[in-house]
Amino acid sequence: MRTDLITRTGFNALQQELDYLWREKRPDVTAKVAWAASLGDRSENADYQYNKKLLRETDRRIRFLRKRLEVLKIVDYSPQQDGRVFFGAWVEIENEQGEQLNFRIVGPDEIYGRKDYISIDAPMARALLKKAVDDEVLVSTPTGKKLWFINSICYTTTENLL
Repeated sequence: MRTDLITRTGFNALQQELDYLWREKRPDVTAKVAWAASLGDRSENADYQYNKKLLRETDRRIRFLRKRLEVLKIVDYSPQQDGRVFFGAWVEIENEQGEQLNFRIVGPDEIYGRKDYISIDAPMARALLKKAVDDEVLVSTPTGKKLWFINSICYTTTENLL
């Protein structure tokens, strides 16, 4: 199951990626393909083959982003969320051994390249939803059930203020 929710920051990042691919990268790669094709024999032309492959990959990503951006639903912060864990929250949790984790609950399209984001579809995020500070949360993991305590919940960061 893949949730179609995204934060405004994540939506803007995907939109910027789409704009970059469509307006800058694709025209550049297309020009390289045309140049390499003009050199003659395409079967042994590494520039042509590489850039043609790069163009296919770029087009595939553009198609994916266009379709995905149409179905995504932006979830903005609401003051009613304060005090409880909902989508977009920064959460600090701690286990009985004193290990602490700090992460933001976001959509599955936003987690790549970020170690401090987890998907709303993750078991940890599902277990934390609607919980408050000082609540105990039992999370099912492949190695068994783990107990975590919620230390803090925050919806604003310096990232949001920029």
